[in-house]
Amino acid sequence: MSWGTELWDQFDNLEKHTQWGIEVLEKYIKFVKERAEIEINYAKQLRNLSKKYQTKKNSKEEEESKYTSCKAFQTTLNEMNDYAGQHEVVSENMTSMIMAELTRFVQELKQERKSNFHEGRKAQQHMETCWKQLESSKRRFERDCKEAERAQQYFERMDADINVTKADVEKARQQAQIRHQMADDSKGDYSSVLQKFNHEQQEHYHTHIPSIFQKLQDMEEKRIVRLGDSLKTYADIDRQVVPIIGKCLDGITKSADSINGKQDSQTVIESFKSGFEPPGDVDFEDFTQSIKRTVSDTSLTNSRADGKSELKISGKSRGKLWPFIKKNKLSLKLGATPEDFSNLPPEQRRKKLQQKVDELNKDIQKEIDQRDALTKMKDVYMKNPQMGDPASVAQRLIEISNNIEKLRVEVQKFEGWLAEVEGRLPARNDNSRRQSALYETQNATTPVSNCAQDRESPDGSYTEDQSQETEVKVTPTEFDDDFDDEEPLPTIGTCKALYPFDGENEGTISVAEGEVLSVIEEDKGDGWTRIRRNEEEEGYVPTSYIEVYLDKNTKGAKTYI
Repeated sequence: MSWGTELWDQFDNLEKHTQWGIEVLEKYIKFVKERAEIEINYAKQLRNLSKKYQTKKNSKEEEESKYTSCKAFQTTLNEMNDYAGQHEVVSENMTSMIMAELTRFVQELKQERKSNFHEGRKAQQHMETCWKQLESSKRRFERDCKEAERAQQYFERMDADINVTKADVEKARQQAQIRHQMADDSKGDYSSVLQKFNHEQQEHYHTHIPSIFQKLQDMEEKRIVRLGDSLKTYADIDRQVVPIIGKCLDGITKSADSINGKQDSQTVIESFKSGFEPPGDVDFEDFTQSIKRTVSDTSLTNSRADGKSELKISGKSRGKLWPFIKKNKLSLKLGATPEDFSNLPPEQRRKKLQQKVDELNKDIQKEIDQRDALTKMKDVYMKNPQMGDPASVAQRLIEISNNIEKLRVEVQKFEGWLAEVEGRLPARNDNSRRQSALYETQNATTPVSNCAQDRESPDGSYTEDQSQETEVKVTPTEFDDDFDDEEPLPTIGTCKALYPFDGENEGTISVAEGEVLSVIEEDKGDGWTRIRRNEEEEGYVPTSYIEVYLDKNTKGAKTYI
């Protein structure tokens, strides 16, 4: 079955069909191009999505990434990034293995098709020329035959007419002979041209056109096969990345299986535990011993006194029973974090100090490695002066040595703070002994010490240096020195008493629950705030016993303690 024999007369239809075939191939190339663009855009969007939710350095998220659930999520983001990479591979392979190859193939097809149809048109034009020659020879032969017949008829009329001279008859005879000869010549030429045309026509329809149409058929079949191969390649490109995509999905599944709720709960404990022991029972404070009862005291007075005592005890108890109220925000806003992390609970402070020591040790190791490398370079320069000047390295070595010394001093400083904190942390199985010692200390101190101890409960704060706190509590001269100022301090805000405070020690001032007073000096970090009442009476109260409202022109915002 061949186009040359079956479609010998369908030259125009074959021309249209082959053009349509090339257009189909070009449409497929366009389809692959758009698919590749979709894949690359999808990969880009996946990468941007993964980057958007990646943990940012030096942020709270980096601290949270230690939990197994967060690690699993980060693994998922990483796997999705690799997943996006496979879509980029699909796009690249489709562009190089299908689009580029088919584009070149289409150009070759167009050239081949153009050449074959040009050859076919040339053969058709040759046949048309031969046909015109045949028609011309045929018409000439026909015309000469008619002229010879007319000349023969004229000669016969002249020969039969007795009135015509013999010379005229001879002339007519010669003319008839000439026309007959011309007719014979035209017949021979026509026969020759006809024979040649038949031969050319035979060659045209049985040799030239079949050969050209066979080339077109081969070209079309090659196009069809190539399209089929490209479709297989299209599928194989996707199939090749399926195992890797499967591994990405397996990685996500594995990360999900690695989530451990118990481990995360333990991580929460290690992240937030303060190292303090829970507060013990609140001691009963008996105020009835100082009351001198008289005969005139009424039950109403007694009930009021009892109510007042009960209210005061309730205030004290309230401070003891709620150790987890918000920390002292004012003290945190007054400045940056101390270098020794003394603003943190003991356990958290220990972790921060240990982290700082590890970072410094890493920095020291980096400097040492750099020093060793420069030392080797200096030795090479000394042995081979043409490679460099040893003096250029010496200055850098001095700088590195100084840096190492500074870092080691820093390490010693932080290690000292770390040893101090570790020495203060209580043993895990020594809770009762610590609590007992705590309350022995409470009972042995002065009323001011009791107030300071109460200061720890309402806001859950603490004092790292107990000796410093005691010194503040029991040294009244410091308060006396503050009140020796000739000019009164300006008011920087107001405060409201959350709990009653007796203020029995020198330098302190008593306040009632709910009382509003003026703030003239902020908490300096020792847990005491200086306040004023009625422009005359001044003194210190525990910061945790009051709620402070600073003026906007002083601190710019309302602050709760």
